[in-house]
Amino acid sequence: MSETHEGGCLCGAVRFRTRGQPFRTSACHCTFCQRRTGSVLGLYAYFKAEEVELNGAPLTRYEHRSDESGRWLRIEFCPTCGTPVTHTAELWPGARGISAGAFDDPKWFAVERHTWTRSKHPWLEPPAGVATFEKAATPPPSKAT
Repeated sequence: MSETHEGGCLCGAVRFRTRGQPFRTSACHCTFCQRRTGSVLGLYAYFKAEEVELNGAPLTRYEHRSDESGRWLRIEFCPTCGTPVTHTAELWPGARGISAGAFDDPKWFAVERHTWTRSKHPWLEPPAGVATFEKAATPPPSKAT
């Protein structure tokens, strides 16, 4: 049986279960993640979409398009309490990011990378040995000319 982890929103209206290990874990310091989380960074575990089961209230969605890469990010949150639970991204079709703080035990995985560190708060330093990227860890798609 594969490893499972559960979580949900603050009020309990939305629940989820993940199976297996995330293919990526990341802390994002971009100003958009700072604003949308109301914190100094966003912290996420990324899974294949079929490894995530959502239950409870239907999620409300907000789509943001990056002013730098031009890619969309669809944030999905509880319609009652507003907790950002998950998101999908144009960059990774078939994948789903889970907000680390929404897991019942948010300490079960380690962060492997910090991105958009050019926007990080000066008093926050990523741990030694963790990959850091001043901007995105993945280059933007090439534009057709």
